[in-house]
Amino acid sequence: MPLLVPSSRTSRYLALLVAFHIAIIIASNYLVQLPIDLFGFHSTWGAFSFPFIFLATDLTVRLIGKAQARRVIARVMVPALIASYIVSVLFHEGRFNGVDALGAFDSFVFRIAFASFAAYVFGQLLDVQVFDRIRRNSRMPWWVAPSASAVLGQALDTAIFFAVAFWHSSNPFMAEHWVEIALVDYAVKLSASLLLFVPLYGIVLNAVLRILGRRTPIEASPA
Repeated sequence: MPLLVPSSRTSRYLALLVAFHIAIIIASNYLVQLPIDLFGFHSTWGAFSFPFIFLATDLTVRLIGKAQARRVIARVMVPALIASYIVSVLFHEGRFNGVDALGAFDSFVFRIAFASFAAYVFGQLLDVQVFDRIRRNSRMPWWVAPSASAVLGQALDTAIFFAVAFWHSSNPFMAEHWVEIALVDYAVKLSASLLLFVPLYGIVLNAVLRILGRRTPIEASPA
């Protein structure tokens, strides 16, 4: 079972997680507008920022529980949609466009923000379900749950985001290359997750368990 932190601290943890998720979503929506070339393939800088959310979600499920992780997702959805649109309009294509830019509705930017909203909700819910189901199997090594949830959750997140945001987009470059960018984006995010974020999950989890273990009986294994 997940470690249940003291109820007096749960609200503080949830507030911090909500703020963290919103910050990463805003940053990713901005960075996804900045294309880069990786070994001859088209991608965006957003591929390097979004895996942080999956790391935070897996730790939330492990330490606080699946229900609390879903509560974070529910609290993030609407604020993230609004904040993503505002920030993306102000800094469209990497340039600050001034506050006056908010006076006119930007359908291209709203489409990106809505795509992020849909991808976040479905990708994160799948991540929570997969991670929680696998980690309950005591015979599984600790790294299997975050790895499997990353593979499936990020695949769904990437497919939804790029299809909703850029299929028949008004941006000619993204309309033409969105499938290639999505595949490269997924490969980059998955590589970063498996090589960096899964080990980081183990490091952070062990550190948290050691700290909480001074006050609360805990499991010896990070699984």
